[in-house]
Amino acid sequence: MSVTVAASTVAKPPAELIEAFRQAPTSIISDNLARLAGSVGLRPFHRAGRLVGTAFTIKTRPGDNLAIHRALEMVGPGDVLVVDGGGDETRALVGEIMKNIAQWRGAAGYVIDGAIRDVAAFAADDFPCFARSVIHRGPYKSGPGEINVPVSVGGAVISPGDIVVGDEDGVVSFSQSSAPALFEAVKAQVAREEATLLSVREGRYQGSYGKA
Repeated sequence: MSVTVAASTVAKPPAELIEAFRQAPTSIISDNLARLAGSVGLRPFHRAGRLVGTAFTIKTRPGDNLAIHRALEMVGPGDVLVVDGGGDETRALVGEIMKNIAQWRGAAGYVIDGAIRDVAAFAADDFPCFARSVIHRGPYKSGPGEINVPVSVGGAVISPGDIVVGDEDGVVSFSQSSAPALFEAVKAQVAREEATLLSVREGRYQGSYGKA
């Protein structure tokens, strides 16, 4: 079966905008997206490190990774391979070799609504990978699939070119157009929360956090 390619590349935001979110906690980004955005059910499998990049989306048949192999021929620096695998956990969609190919291509990481394998290779590396689970069973490679179309990953709709951020708490995404205003809101909340923590440490806290 065939793989449909809607676009071979995605538009990148300015590098400074991506870097602005490098230290932004996903929890605070989520708070400023009305606490509605973000993928549910995914967890990090890599050793350490944050995920920040631009969504290069892939939709696969559950348990089939032909479209991911095709996407690996096209991804470039800063792309996040965002895979809608339908949440299927019966077959792994990527493993150590596909991790290394993505790294060689300069990709920023994987976000997979499905399973992976060769988990020890991911756990020993800082290349970001978020997925649902681990299983030894390998995938089919017969398709069909789609590349750079809107996908659903853990209940979140992610479009090609969206900015994707992942840390220990999970994965959140948002459009490039909303990013500048979102970052200012995130920065302001970080400052407020740091002030609250300082008041707790200094014995001055008077319950303001419960009213926020």
